[in-house]
Amino acid sequence: MYKVDFEKPCHAHFIGIGGVSMSGLAEILKKEGFTVSGSDMRESDTTKALEANGIKVYIGQVASNITDDIDFVVYTAAIHPDNEEYQMVVSKNIPLLTRAQFLGQVMENYKYSVAVAGTHGKTTTTSMMAHIMLKASTDPTISIGGHLNVIDGNIRVGSSDYFVTEACEYTNSYHEFKAYASIILNIDNDHLDFFKNIENIAASFATFATKTQDGGTLIVNGDMKYRDQVIDAVKGRDIKVVTFGKNDGNNYQAKNIRLNELGQPTYDLYIDGESKGEISLSVMGEHNAINSLSAIAASFYIGISMDDIREGLKLCHSADRRFQYKGTTEKGATIIDDYAHHPTEISASLAVATSVKKNDLWVAFQPHTYSRTKAHLTDFAKALSVSDHVLLADIYAAREKDDGTVSSKDLENELKKLGCDAVYLGDFDSIKNYFEKNSKNNDMLITMGAGNIDSVGVMLL
Repeated sequence: MYKVDFEKPCHAHFIGIGGVSMSGLAEILKKEGFTVSGSDMRESDTTKALEANGIKVYIGQVASNITDDIDFVVYTAAIHPDNEEYQMVVSKNIPLLTRAQFLGQVMENYKYSVAVAGTHGKTTTTSMMAHIMLKASTDPTISIGGHLNVIDGNIRVGSSDYFVTEACEYTNSYHEFKAYASIILNIDNDHLDFFKNIENIAASFATFATKTQDGGTLIVNGDMKYRDQVIDAVKGRDIKVVTFGKNDGNNYQAKNIRLNELGQPTYDLYIDGESKGEISLSVMGEHNAINSLSAIAASFYIGISMDDIREGLKLCHSADRRFQYKGTTEKGATIIDDYAHHPTEISASLAVATSVKKNDLWVAFQPHTYSRTKAHLTDFAKALSVSDHVLLADIYAAREKDDGTVSSKDLENELKKLGCDAVYLGDFDSIKNYFEKNSKNNDMLITMGAGNIDSVGVMLL
């Protein structure tokens, strides 16, 4: 594998530079004095911001974008071998790195690197770590999978040894990371277009655990089913293992979790059985109380004080699209947007919603990928059925093609079997019009999914 020498800036090119992670990595290199260029299929606010920062961005991916002065190329998983730029890079024998390979090399430049992994909760927990690091004035570099208001984007390039990033399991990309502190929040059935089954997923997380640096720390959800498999994977290594959770026996434990009228948790923190006082969060849900324990453990390990941890957590509001308040309609209905796209995530979000709703709870749901919808069809219905009304959009294909074996109409049928008022509407205009006609004062609508369903909220407001 090509090794980037960060002490000798050269010309790097990013194929797919408009992506959340890729744009951030491009900015890191730009600050380090590299010449940076890239391409994307369409212009966006992100590409415009990159150009304003002195990065050349080509709209459209054609062979002529690959100039002879490029020293290495970074590309995303969405780029296939038939891509014109990719083919030209290969023909010119320019070194190629995947996004994950490059991010792994970036992490090696930071003494206190934290990688946040787990099937659910990565973005919010990374946001917690970011707020704690900022409160402690560590001047961190932050790479997060969503817009974070405190840094006005998805990337912050610092000048210190502190670095935090999400670590996504899809295609095993996080196996390229060698973090000082590795967090595993949970292990659940997802990305079944890549993984064979839950055992295959658990084995992947166990491998991720082994990538933790010697002398580093592995922070594991002690309440999850696969904790022993993950911990056993690092036995005999110079890696400290720390557990967190709600149950007795965890190193970091949340007791007496209670939610206020906004669904925000407060709990009693215990470390190795010793009371450390109350922790109050500004994010919502009991699941985030548990996730915050991992951020506390990682922060302690990298030398941040309890006072900064406590205040940083209190200042942390979720990244965009994580149970985010968007506004109120003319009829007085509250619009919330949420990125949840897996049954477990939906259940967690709707548990918060049902605890704070004043009238009917509506969900406008856009399933994300055909493979996920097909694999979890009955679980999606069960999770969504706690709502009073469910409005269904067509499936967001993302990286997949429709093979005709599953549709949102199938999900409507499953919901109706459970006695839920569900209607398949397909397009966003129909969802908007249906909600405007049937909603009333103090109803709550959650636009839910990892696609572009948030557009419905924009239309309504």
